[in-house]
Amino acid sequence: MSKKLTLTAVCIILAVAAVAVFPYLSLNPDSSRTSLTTNFPLHYPLLVLHIATALLALLSGLVQLSARYRAKYPNRHRILGRVYVISILISGLLGLVLAFYAESYTKALAFLALSLLWLWTTWQGYRYAVRGNLVQHRRWMMRSYAITLVAITARLVVPFCILFNLIFHGFHLPEGGREQMIAEILDVNVWLGLLINVIIVEWGFVQRGK
Repeated sequence: MSKKLTLTAVCIILAVAAVAVFPYLSLNPDSSRTSLTTNFPLHYPLLVLHIATALLALLSGLVQLSARYRAKYPNRHRILGRVYVISILISGLLGLVLAFYAESYTKALAFLALSLLWLWTTWQGYRYAVRGNLVQHRRWMMRSYAITLVAITARLVVPFCILFNLIFHGFHLPEGGREQMIAEILDVNVWLGLLINVIIVEWGFVQRGK
């Protein structure tokens, strides 16, 4: 990937992450973009902690895939690697809990699958690092970071989902109007983001003969 394309991708990732996290900076439950369960008082605090640790994983993992960075700063790479793994351990486990309080069954399954895959791929990457198998370590950490980036991809595909939804309904809103259309899209965008990221990372391995 060229430097210009890499810089563009990094800017997009940071911009989308900033927009996603911004409503939670006030720590005001009324600003939450996720519907909160009234009979679960810890829903919002756990959600904020999940988002904060996921953001930490995203930022700490952003430079980890650079071969130049790994070669020049091996100690920093190991430290950030530990930060990345611990962040995902916390965020992923919280994701398993929060999945049971999702707004719909489809969304709950998506978050459950995402959290399990996140924890598993990260564990595999960590396990191979401890064993000294750096080739497999890099492969699994790339898979792990692909899961981390689903939070970004899932938001980027929303405009395309809106367009497809309008085409599917003959350029008319569904019977439930705009709210139903958004609800339908938010039920599938995580699955779509996961599918896109998995295809990209696996295709990249094949193309580079890894």
